[in-house]
Amino acid sequence: MANRDKEPLALVLDWDGTVTEVDTLHMVNDRFGDPEVFGALEDELGRTLTLDEAIEREIATVTAPLDEVVDYLRREVRVRAGFRELVSEYDPLIVSAGFHELIQPILEREGVAARVLANSVAAEPGGWRARFRDRPLCDVCGEPCKRGSVAGLGRFAYVGDGISDRCVSLVAERRFARRSLAVWLDQRGVPYERFDDLRDVARALEAQGRGEGAGDGRGG
Repeated sequence: MANRDKEPLALVLDWDGTVTEVDTLHMVNDRFGDPEVFGALEDELGRTLTLDEAIEREIATVTAPLDEVVDYLRREVRVRAGFRELVSEYDPLIVSAGFHELIQPILEREGVAARVLANSVAAEPGGWRARFRDRPLCDVCGEPCKRGSVAGLGRFAYVGDGISDRCVSLVAERRFARRSLAVWLDQRGVPYERFDDLRDVARALEAQGRGEGAGDGRGG
């Protein structure tokens, strides 16, 4: 078992609220969309609406030109400390419920080349239209969740913070969580490690590589 613990894990990162300090879709909806619609849909998420349905309806309230939104995000988005170093060392796969058009400009600003699986958006003047990538329905949660994106990776560590990270985190060998994902895992007694920034994740993975184990397996 000790040898297995020393084996390197693939690394999978959520984007919004995990790599970024603030969810960029929330930023876009607050600045360019309809916050009242956004709030109402968030209340129904997981009850009467799937995540895709909520994102689709929220983003449809945005009518600004894509360039204007991207310029705003390039100015305002902050990524968590340690992101560039984590990508350089571990070549993580970023799996996002957001949009390539809003992620790539931030990666370019940061000078980071990373593997990204995300959706796309058509920035139409009458309301942005989400284009979700083809994903199988999950047998566990019944939605086209992130589990399909990690098929074939083998053993992996997952880093996330929100609703889109719940189902996929359950199949990870090691979990790093914060905010609502941490609360959700606590409620189910699922072990994870808290992180404040991505240097915490790097230190934990480095310790495992030195054979120092995989943390205490508890939330905090």
